Amino acid sequence: MVQSIMVPVDLAHKEQLAAAVAIAVQLAKADLAKLTLAGVTSSAPSEAAHNPAEYAEKLAAYAAEISDRAGIPVAAKPLVDVDVAADLGGLLIKAAGDMGADLIVMASHVPGFMEHIFASNAGYVASHAKCSVYVVR
Repeated sequence: MVQSIMVPVDLAHKEQLAAAVAIAVQLAKADLAKLTLAGVTSSAPSEAAHNPAEYAEKLAAYAAEISDRAGIPVAAKPLVDVDVAADLGGLLIKAAGDMGADLIVMASHVPGFMEHIFASNAGYVASHAKCSVYVVR
């Protein structure tokens, strides 16, 4: 039985998160688990937001939107880092541990050439997290 589910989200690509979010919602409802959306941003302006405060507001709004649609509480956990590209996998694993998540439901993409050279974020998290990881493509 799952008690806490973390879903990493990229607000710049919300449309690609639909399947992972839907599965996380189903699992949270079935087990009455806490559901948290974790989003990572840098302190510099990005495609998703101009600054960390704006990012936190947008992440909270996205969590509220999912909560309203699903009929369950959904929390938002914004994370700020100076080098998101380099640190993302480690940040997500640490956040899952800090919040006591026993499941990470994570969206992935269709692997391409670069994944043969560099591990994908989902692959890294699945390989190194101490909790279960459900990767949704």
